[in-house]
Amino acid sequence: MGRSGEPRHTDGQYLRRVPTARLAHRRIMNDRPQDPDPLASFLSRPCSEVRQRVLELMRRPAFQTPLELSRPDHRQRVLEALQILADEGIGLLGFPESIGGGGAPGAAIAAFETLGFGDTAILVKYGVQFGLWGGSVYQLGTRTHHERWLHAIGTLEIPGCYAMTEISHGSNVRELETTATWDGESGEFVVHSPTESAGKEWIGNAALHGRMATVFAQLRVGVEDHGVHALVVPIRTEDGRPLPGIRIEDNGPKAGLNGVDNGRIWFDSVRVPRDHLLDRFASVTEEGRYESPIESPGRRFFTMLGTLVAGRISIASASVSAAKVGLTVAVRYSERRVQFGPQDGPEVPILDYPVHQRLLLPRVATTYAFHFAVRGLTERYDDILRRQRDGGSVPGDELREVEAGAAGLKALASWHCQETLQASREAMGGRGFHAGNRIGRLRADTDIFTTFEGANTVLLQLVAKSLLTRFREEMGDLHFMGMVRYLADRAGTRLSKRNPIATRRTDPDHLTDPAYHRTVFEYREERLTESAARRLKHRLDEGMEPFQAFTACQHHLETLGRAHTQRLMLDAFHDAVARAPTPGTSELLRDLAALFALSVLEQERSWYLESGSMEPAKSRAIRAQVEAQCLALRPHAGELVAAWGIPDDILSVRDG
Repeated sequence: MGRSGEPRHTDGQYLRRVPTARLAHRRIMNDRPQDPDPLASFLSRPCSEVRQRVLELMRRPAFQTPLELSRPDHRQRVLEALQILADEGIGLLGFPESIGGGGAPGAAIAAFETLGFGDTAILVKYGVQFGLWGGSVYQLGTRTHHERWLHAIGTLEIPGCYAMTEISHGSNVRELETTATWDGESGEFVVHSPTESAGKEWIGNAALHGRMATVFAQLRVGVEDHGVHALVVPIRTEDGRPLPGIRIEDNGPKAGLNGVDNGRIWFDSVRVPRDHLLDRFASVTEEGRYESPIESPGRRFFTMLGTLVAGRISIASASVSAAKVGLTVAVRYSERRVQFGPQDGPEVPILDYPVHQRLLLPRVATTYAFHFAVRGLTERYDDILRRQRDGGSVPGDELREVEAGAAGLKALASWHCQETLQASREAMGGRGFHAGNRIGRLRADTDIFTTFEGANTVLLQLVAKSLLTRFREEMGDLHFMGMVRYLADRAGTRLSKRNPIATRRTDPDHLTDPAYHRTVFEYREERLTESAARRLKHRLDEGMEPFQAFTACQHHLETLGRAHTQRLMLDAFHDAVARAPTPGTSELLRDLAALFALSVLEQERSWYLESGSMEPAKSRAIRAQVEAQCLALRPHAGELVAAWGIPDDILSVRDG
């Protein structure tokens, strides 16, 4: 394009003037089909019909949030949008067919993911009402609770809350202060906030609209404390007045998500009937006897926290959606915006510059990796819920894998979302600062994703602890140090057995080989597992308490959690390449997967260098190959973001 903005040359014409880079494969990339439909169709699966229904609803005025809107008006608009979703049956998608639901938890997450393209406040309101409030009743309650409340929750007849987090206790759910004490004389539970710090904090739907809440509290029966359990507690009358014993405060203006009415709730000896205890995993009889099919209090506690799995998958999916919006806007702009150029020649689209490609295209590749990983995990989670609903059993290790995957993906995807939106803003220069492109608002609204449903650093440590538990189980009866030596030997020889010169090879065919990527990702995860086990053992031998030992290894555990999640993402990407509908799509995704893998290796190269599994020459070659992959994928940048299927009228926002 020239200074007038009229086309004066093609991308291919300019790229031929760029110094030749070493490409991954000896082929002409521009020979691929340019029609994005096969890729778009592939990316829309599963639940493509649900996604399309939600996109059509998002075109309605209630979903088009103006740039300037007061907090009360924004909250009202979000409520109206939520009612539309409920009226169209979207709120019932994840609930059982026996109460008029869709029986498809995966479809509910697909709807949530799609809403992530629009006003994030509507997305969060949807998640609070149907995912957390409704999901807790569904997953923690029994048939009686389902028949009594689920249909009314799914149709928004009963707006509600998920009241877990407290002012003084966020991630540490086990130590919540709120109590639910059994009163044998009245046959009721007494829900109470014993201190000011026991108030439920940042509770969505609490400030204005919620009429009932799933309240997590320490269950006390007689002199025994049975740990955290969930009860359904009414908090408001139908006309919106707090019920006796309920104190509610509005959290007020926030850095983002001001369309969501977050609030605080305190309970002053509030009485609820015995059957308001969500008793799928534990119950109290009329005689005051505590019963549970799960003997271990610890296992019972973590089983009851299963509602958080769906929430974490949902936040990961919404983070990916927001990143897609930012990248779509930034890539489209960067293909049109021209700046500088050769003397006496035309100005050049800024996406033709290697630095700009570096800024955006690795993030496009990583967003694809998250897309496939989250979709795959959602399908696994949906399958588990179906089997449980049909009366089947699910192995404990499978549940732990899904829980660890949800925790890791939520953490990394929400961080990726923030970093990507910032990069997208910078890629557009001053134009990126304009509110109309939604990047600034998205960045503010999704900032909290790194915190709710579990702080990211805590979640990655949970992932690591899950891996260490599995590690010990797999090694069987071996002495702990025997386990350490076994894994050390296995991890230390993995690369050399597979490829004796893996640390030194620098040719493009090797660097872009999927087998090489899988090997080095697995190697890192295994070696970090081994070293974490060894460090913990050393500290325990020195007399440290387990808590202190784990605290001393926090950074190591976080790194292990990150490495495990990155490996899951790579596996999901490779699986997608194998399932691609056309050779051209498969080839394109293969190059994109290589860019993702190489970007991770570049990002983590200090670890590989320090561990001796990479030499400096290889580190430099990886950096060069990242640039080569970006150059190779540059002609397909528009195709890659178009395949996400975000309608133009959703990408921007009107002024009023």
